[in-house]
This record gives sequence, structure tokens and C-alpha cells, in this order.
Amino acid sequence: MLPASAKAPHKQSRKQSISIGRGTRKRDEDSGTEVGEGTDEWAQSKATVRPPDQLELTDAELKEEFTRILTANNPHAPQNIVRYSFKEGTYKLIGFVNQLAVHYTQVGNLIPKDSDEGRRQHYRDELVAGSQESAKVISETENLEEDEEPKELETESGSQTDVPAAGAAEKVTEEELMTPKQPKERKLTNQFNFSERASQTFNNPLRDRECQMEPPPRTNFSATANQWEIYDAYVEELEEQEKTKEKEKAKTPVAKKSGKMAMRKLTSMESQTDDIIKVSQAAKIVERMVNQNTYDDVAQDFKYYEDAADEYRDQVGTLLPLWKFQNDKAKHLSVTALCWNPKYRDLFAVGHGSYDFMKQSRGMLLLYSMKNPSFPEYMFSSDSGIMCLDIHVDHPYLVAVGHYDGNVAIYNLKKPHSQPSFRSSAKSGKHSDPVWQVKWQKDDMDQNLNFFSVSSDGRIVSWTLVKSELVHVDVIKLKVEGSTTEVPEGLQLHTVGCGTAFDFHKEIDYMFLVGTEEGKIYKCSKSYSSQFLDTYDAHNMAVDAVSWNPYHTKVFMSCSSDWTVKIWDHTIKTPMFIYDLNSAVGDVAWAPYSSTVFAAVTTDGKAHVFDLAINKYEAICNQPVAAKKKNKITHVQFNPIHPIIIVGDDRGHIICLKLSPNLRKMPKEKKGQEVQKGPAVEIAKLDKLLNLVREVKIKT
Repeated sequence: MLPASAKAPHKQSRKQSISIGRGTRKRDEDSGTEVGEGTDEWAQSKATVRPPDQLELTDAELKEEFTRILTANNPHAPQNIVRYSFKEGTYKLIGFVNQLAVHYTQVGNLIPKDSDEGRRQHYRDELVAGSQESAKVISETENLEEDEEPKELETESGSQTDVPAAGAAEKVTEEELMTPKQPKERKLTNQFNFSERASQTFNNPLRDRECQMEPPPRTNFSATANQWEIYDAYVEELEEQEKTKEKEKAKTPVAKKSGKMAMRKLTSMESQTDDIIKVSQAAKIVERMVNQNTYDDVAQDFKYYEDAADEYRDQVGTLLPLWKFQNDKAKHLSVTALCWNPKYRDLFAVGHGSYDFMKQSRGMLLLYSMKNPSFPEYMFSSDSGIMCLDIHVDHPYLVAVGHYDGNVAIYNLKKPHSQPSFRSSAKSGKHSDPVWQVKWQKDDMDQNLNFFSVSSDGRIVSWTLVKSELVHVDVIKLKVEGSTTEVPEGLQLHTVGCGTAFDFHKEIDYMFLVGTEEGKIYKCSKSYSSQFLDTYDAHNMAVDAVSWNPYHTKVFMSCSSDWTVKIWDHTIKTPMFIYDLNSAVGDVAWAPYSSTVFAAVTTDGKAHVFDLAINKYEAICNQPVAAKKKNKITHVQFNPIHPIIIVGDDRGHIICLKLSPNLRKMPKEKKGQEVQKGPAVEIAKLDKLLNLVREVKIKT
């Protein structure tokens, strides 16, 4: 566009052109417009006028293009807004700035036409529009009446009868116009097939259920807490603690001064760890829950897994490794004893020591649970290595142990301190050599607890718990037969037999077997201390274990470092079965579910499982079970109810293994016959095997 100063000459020139062509101009009657003949002169007089301050630009400058990019950023928005951060405690620059600029806003609302509110509003608008139209019609009729009044005065002609009729017509029209017609409400439907249906459902009645209970008893308590009252309360608490400690000291006398010092240190530590003891039970539960999730796959195998391949194997089974138990404090100690708890079937005790004479140090007594394989439930330490242990049948919290230094001790799991409740001493008749095995026996006539021990010093000692001390009685002293030598003075010297293992008969209380380092087994009686009931030339090396069969009263088993396992009938001096395992046998154990199944472990890291009813010539399972190849397996034990065994090695590791179905075969059911179970069946099964062996020996 040009400025106003540039438009003025055009107007002036146009006037000139109009005035010049006025003589030749014609009037168009139809359209009322004028047509001039001087248009060419007007176009020639057209000229461009420039303002005085306009820049003079060249053609190149005029053709140059300037691009401007429009962005969504607001140029007026501030870029340096700072706000205080309560998290960091400093003022921080805000990176995001709102760039929105609002030009126009209007608040409104929309109502759907199909809704009731929309229809009412539409009807209201139509009423307003109809009233406005009726008002216009009324105003037009009034104007017409005013125009017709002078005409009626001028024209006298007209019939008088028409006047009332006209008036009546006017009234009718006014009434019709004053009452607007209501429009018919049209129902709006969609363009598809529309159908409207309605239904009414039955509402279920509500029921109120109420109960009444006795309110809990309430008591009002009020007291004042002053400084002296708080002090008195603490003094009373300390006095009670001292009284309880004195009672415990009176019950558990300690022979040495070092033991007393240890007790004092222990009591001081107990007072410091009272808070920890309060939460120990809850912590144990949480630890078991965590371990249950961690070892869930192992727990599932223990409970449900059965080796399906046993169906295709010819009377051969396998051992499935489950949990592995170890503790850092017993890392360099051998597993010297294993024993399941007779009441809590998931709990077992482990004795740690050393079989090496040159490497004797401390000992550990640990009790593990299968519910928590990561850490022992109970832990006790001793100055001397623990070589054997046994748990009481009726009192499963009492554990009897034998030490390498010849002492025996009893640990009470109910008491939290690590010192034994009862302990032998040099005055009370301790052994002079390592104690290789201990066994609980029935209570004596005065209902005092009683257990036996065997040692390399040749003594078999009965220990009785009388009040707060151990009373010992030498039951028998082992002597090597045929080794008596006469001294010139007329005295006789006997070579002492070194006892290594023993076991008591399950039915005959007075009878027991003793294995020695010379390889002989003695059948002894509690009543005779001077002689043996019988002697068996069993092995060529030391007897490592002796065990009576849990079902058959005549059968017992022994193992030795001469690589052999032998099964005996105690009425016959020759063995019934002999098995050579090509390595020193550390331990043997009968299975609790069968009279013909037993397990043995060797120092080459293998476990051997035998079932005489299936194969009486060789093992039905030979499997390496040691954690490492160099580890030597020392002990094995069957669980009383579950089909698992535990084995220990000389590195302090305990491994739990599950027996496959072939290793625990039970009698099959026959059609129409009930399977006979019980001790009588197991005794008959083993008797059948023994009779076969006896017949062969008689024939030969």
C-alpha cells in the first residue's frame, strides 16, 4: 500500500478526467450509471509518488530475501528464575520455563442435544422466538388499524353488519397471536437400528449380623517417676541378676580357677548382650525364612524328587546331594562324630576334632538343622578336640561328649553359655587316653542319668550324674589274652587292650561289644569285670566301628582300617559276610527301615550302600560324595524317618544325601494279599539269608 500522500494525486487527476469528459458523457437510463470517454487520459496521468524518507535500494537489494523463523519460545519469558531446593539446601536455577502465551480465553459449556437439559433449552429458545414473532405481528396490525381509521371516516359507504364480524375476526386473530403454538418435541435417535428397552432387577435385602463380647478388663494405673525411684528400680534389677548368677554357680561347680574366670567373663558378656538375646528367637525365624527361599530347589528335591531312572537300572541306586553344612570356625577340623536328635528329626549334632596325633588343637560341638543349613543352631567350643558324642533319648537337650585329652562332658542345650554343665577331671577319674565313644544307658536304680565311655587306656567307665557332679565306676579293663608276662619277683604284667568302639545290645541290657586297636572284638557283660563272654578275631587292623542290627538280636556289624566290613552272628565266631571296599573304612551304619540295608564310607571319598536282600555279594551303590577328591569321609548316619543320610569328612564338611528308590525298596503288594510289615518281617528276611550262609558253611 502507498501512503496517504501518494493517494491524493490520483483523486485529483480523476476529477480532472471527469470534468474533461463531461460533455461526451451519457446517462444510462436503465442502470443509472455514467459512461465516460476520457479513460485513456486518466490512465496516462497516473504517477508514483515516493515519500521523502524512503530508502533507495537497488534491484539486487530488492530481490534479496530475509528469512524469519517462527518458534514456540516466548521471547518475553524470563530465563533466570531461581528457586530454593529443600532437598539440597541451596538455590537452584530452573531449567524449564513456561513458553505458553494465552491470546484469548472463554469459559463455556456444551450440552448434548439428545439430553433432557438440551431438549428443555431448545424448547425454551423456540418459545422465546415464537413470542418475539407474535409481538411483531401485533405491532404490524396496530399500524394497519391506524392507517385504516381515516379511510373509514372518508368512506361512508359500508354495511354496519360487517363491523361486528370484523371485530370478532380481529379478536380471534389477537388470541391466536397471543398464544404461541408449542412445537412438537421430536425424539432424536441414531442413524443405526435403535431400540430402547428397560428392565428392573430384584435387589437382595441386606442382612445385619451382630455379636456381643465381653469388654477386656481395664485398670487405671498412675505413678510418679522420680530420680530416686528409677535408681531403686535399677538396684533391684541388679540384685535379682546377681541372685540368679549365684544359683547357677552353685549348680555348676567348676574345678579350675580358669573356669571360674571364664564364667565371670561370660556373665559380664551376658549382661551386655541381653538386648541381642531378646531378639534372637525372632532373628532365627527370619533367618530360616530367608534360607527356605534361598534353598527352595533343594527343599523341593528333598520332599518330592524321586530318581525315575531307577526303573531302568538293574537293582542299582544313586545318592542325590542335598544340603551342605559347614562353618568357618570348624574349617580345619575333622568331623569326628555324627548323631541325629531322637526327638527333633531335622536336628543333628556334629563333633569336630582331629585324628592326627601331631595336630591336636581345639574342638567344636555344632548342632545343625535342615531348616537352616547356613548356620548352626547351637555352637560350643572346647580346649580339646571332641572325638565322640551321643544324645539322650528321653532328654534330647543333653549331649554327652568325649575329648581327646580323656575327659568326658555333658552339654545342656537349654543353657546358653558355652561351658559344659558337667565335666570330668583328674580327681573324678578321667581317662588317660582319648575317649573314642560314649553311649547313654538307662537310668540307674536311683533314677540318675547314666552313660558309658571307652578309651585307648583299656577302661570302660560308667558315669553317673549325681546332683552336680560325675561319679565314675570302672566296668571292665581290657586285657590282651595270651600276653601276660611274669616278672622275676612273681608278679604278672598284662598288656592293656586299647578300646576304640563299643555298642550295647538293644534287648539284653548287660551285653555289649567292644572293638580294639588290635583288631579283636570282645563280647562283654556289665556284671563281669574280670573276663569276657566271648572273643572274635575280627580284623587285622584297628576296629573303627561296631553296631548291633536294629531288628535282629543276634547280628552285629564291624568295620576296620583293613578295608573290610564284616557281618557277624554273635553265637558264631566266624563272620557271615565279608566285604572288601579297597580302602580304609571309616564308619558303618544300619538303615532304620530295613534289617538288610547298611551304609559304609571309605577314606577315598566314596559312600557304599548295601542291601543283602537284593545283592549279598556287592554294594548296590558306590558313589563319590566328598566335596573334593582329596577329602576323606570319616562318618555316616541314617536319618530315623527320612530317606536321607549325612556324611562328614576330614575338612569339616557335612553333606546330606537322599537315597534313590532302589536303595530303599520295600515289599511289593500282591493281588489280594496285604503287605506284611514290622520287625517280625525284617527278622525273617535276615534269618533267611543267614540260614543260607549257615548251610553253605556246614556243607563245606
